[in-house]
Amino acid sequence: MSRYLTARLISWVGSSITLVALPVLLYQRTGSAALSGLLAALEAIPYLLLGLPAGALADRWNRRRTLAVTSWTSALLIASVPVAATLGLLTTPQLFVVAAGASASFVFFDAAAFGALPALVGRGGIAKATSTLMTLSTLVALIGPALAGALIAATGPSHAMSLDALSYAAAALLLSRLPLPATAPGEKRNLRAEIGDGIRYIRTHPMISSLTFLGIGNSLAEGAVLGLLVVVAVERFGLSSGDGRIGLLFASAAVGAMLAGLLLPRLRRRFSTPAISLSGLTAVGLLLIAWACTDRLPLALPVLACWQAANTLVSLNGIIERQEQTPDELQGRVNTTARMIAWGGQPAGAALAGTLAELTSARTALLLVAGTVLTTLTLPPARRLAAQRRKEAVIGS
Repeated sequence: MSRYLTARLISWVGSSITLVALPVLLYQRTGSAALSGLLAALEAIPYLLLGLPAGALADRWNRRRTLAVTSWTSALLIASVPVAATLGLLTTPQLFVVAAGASASFVFFDAAAFGALPALVGRGGIAKATSTLMTLSTLVALIGPALAGALIAATGPSHAMSLDALSYAAAALLLSRLPLPATAPGEKRNLRAEIGDGIRYIRTHPMISSLTFLGIGNSLAEGAVLGLLVVVAVERFGLSSGDGRIGLLFASAAVGAMLAGLLLPRLRRRFSTPAISLSGLTAVGLLLIAWACTDRLPLALPVLACWQAANTLVSLNGIIERQEQTPDELQGRVNTTARMIAWGGQPAGAALAGTLAELTSARTALLLVAGTVLTTLTLPPARRLAAQRRKEAVIGS
């Protein structure tokens, strides 16, 4: 497990540099906000397009080899940018190809990683391992942008991406030596049937289907908050769009996510899965109302941190439950399908909140989204979870 954690940590540090360097490089070359938006879309679209087949294929393939090959693929794609820049051959279309290609590679990596983790730590270790991964990724999210800014200032954005390429290569070497068992050969079936198995498992498993439904409301709220974060900072807190204090908002959210990662293993030992998700989503809705009504930055920072902690608890709790309940041969399909649903909610939430904010105000938009989130708690999937929670409470007493 330590080798896997080290590989992910190294890769996250490198990716945090490209996360900043690639859009900076594109904007330096084009000065176009529209092209910057296109770049962001190209980084998100591959998961929505490839998630289902990637999950099915990852369940067929050797997971160790898939993790290593996708890491090498990303290393080569990222490395092409500093190499082309050094040779004077870098073009804007290449940046789009690299963004889309690396994101597509990540889809297959992610699908294999979902199945690799239970194999490495056992079902009983999933909660602790997932929380550890979340804590490490959040620490990188706190430190990475500052490192990226310093590196870009010193070397330029294209050459800063060299470190990301090296991080992928180092991760690939570590991942190729993971003690993962070979995937058991199964009945040869067509890809569509295997994708259908993953969707069917989610639909017919009461706990997982209900948690997935709650994940839609949770990701809708996340898209709304993050999509309007800068707008709120300017409209309500009186900051300029270039004010460095906006970074405090992102840092505050990262602190909340890290807190959730540290707390969740303890919460899962004390409370049931339905109790954590239902309470967490209730907190997401109520704290979103508090966030919408807060006008002072010093008060907004802890509110945002608490909101992000609740949001992350709901998300992580669902991921852990899926990995613990899903058979090994379905891990990739079930988890990528559920993540597709969650990732689809984020752009929907951002688009909805942005449109409402344009027509009314950011505060009104956030309050309406909060109402939508709280409404999901009255619908049948949430009621099924509540019934399961009461049943477990009776058994426990």
